[in-house]
Amino acid sequence: MIPIGDDNTYRRTVPVVTYGLIALNVLVFLAELNQLDTGNFLVQWGAVPVRISHGQGLETLVTSMFLHAGWWHLLGNMLFLFVFGDNVEDAFGHVRYLLFYLVCGVLAGLAQVLLAPDASLPGVGASGAISGVLAAYLIMFGTNPVRVLLGFFPLVVPAYVMIGVWIVLQFFNGLAGVAQTAQSGGVAYGAHIGGFVGGIVLTLVLRPSSSRRPRSRLR
Repeated sequence: MIPIGDDNTYRRTVPVVTYGLIALNVLVFLAELNQLDTGNFLVQWGAVPVRISHGQGLETLVTSMFLHAGWWHLLGNMLFLFVFGDNVEDAFGHVRYLLFYLVCGVLAGLAQVLLAPDASLPGVGASGAISGVLAAYLIMFGTNPVRVLLGFFPLVVPAYVMIGVWIVLQFFNGLAGVAQTAQSGGVAYGAHIGGFVGGIVLTLVLRPSSSRRPRSRLR
């Protein structure tokens, strides 16, 4: 189930932070491609759990959010951020939204370290931070209609269905990953779950009352 659009009827501002984050992720990825040794670059700036668990490389909890392992990894993350980030940014405001995004990303990285403290594979990607954005969207805009592709078939479903399916997949993949040192197919599902749970808590604390406005249907 791939999201391709949502209802922006009540969005009041241009999502400059969301667009800026997308641009920054793309620029950093292009810089990755120009590295002579991409693997070493990812190890240097990615979040390596065993290193962080020993109090080293804590800055990589932030830098790793802007690194990606390939084009599909990047494009998938940026699609979710593009579809769901704008309404969350509009509800929170630009500065609060940026801080929310970064904190969710850090919490996601820490969750993966907690799950696999001895892992030496660097964690990279915006997935943890975007998981927090999805949590905020679910809480504030859960009934918002979202356009999705199910295979080749376009559908419109409530956001809680789209995001609910996503989090269920993360949960079960995360359980499967625990048996494989918390990683499955190179994807840090623990970070996804950590970012989502962090996003729920932060949204419940910071949730602006203006987010409780009515939603319209897609036309």
